[in-house]
Amino acid sequence: MVQVQVGGIALDAAGEHVILLRPVDVFPGQGRVLPIWIGAQEATSILIAVEGAAAPRPLAHDLMRTMLTTLGATVERVEVTRIEDGTFYAEVSLRGTDGAVQRIDARPSDAVALASRTAAPIFVADEVLATAGIVDVIGDDVEPPESLERGVEEFKRFLDEIDPEDFKG
Repeated sequence: MVQVQVGGIALDAAGEHVILLRPVDVFPGQGRVLPIWIGAQEATSILIAVEGAAAPRPLAHDLMRTMLTTLGATVERVEVTRIEDGTFYAEVSLRGTDGAVQRIDARPSDAVALASRTAAPIFVADEVLATAGIVDVIGDDVEPPESLERGVEEFKRFLDEIDPEDFKG
């Protein structure tokens, strides 16, 4: 398992939302990032949590967090466990008041949105990153501007040409 963080949310050429999960211990512009296509509502929910913004009314993932807190449970971790026929699968590990850990099947977008609200670590299975990950071509402010611009252009070109069908096993 590789620990990741939300590296950003983008739109592909068809206007579909893509969440980018980037390993936390790899310098930006190196290694691989995992793109996962998600719905618009989930994208909004994740962005609100990552940016620390407040929604005017609780979103579904806020409700989940509140329910867990009220019941005394905690989110231990989130894992993107596998990809089958182009569909990603995830699990949320919850620790109850009795100390037992339960693993619950979840969509990756919901799992990441919940982890983003509870500060739970997010992990991706090595096989998933190797199979569906793409080369991280986007750097950060440490890189010279022309290198960053080239990386952004390469990534935009990738998003324009990629199709979710490309990730089917």
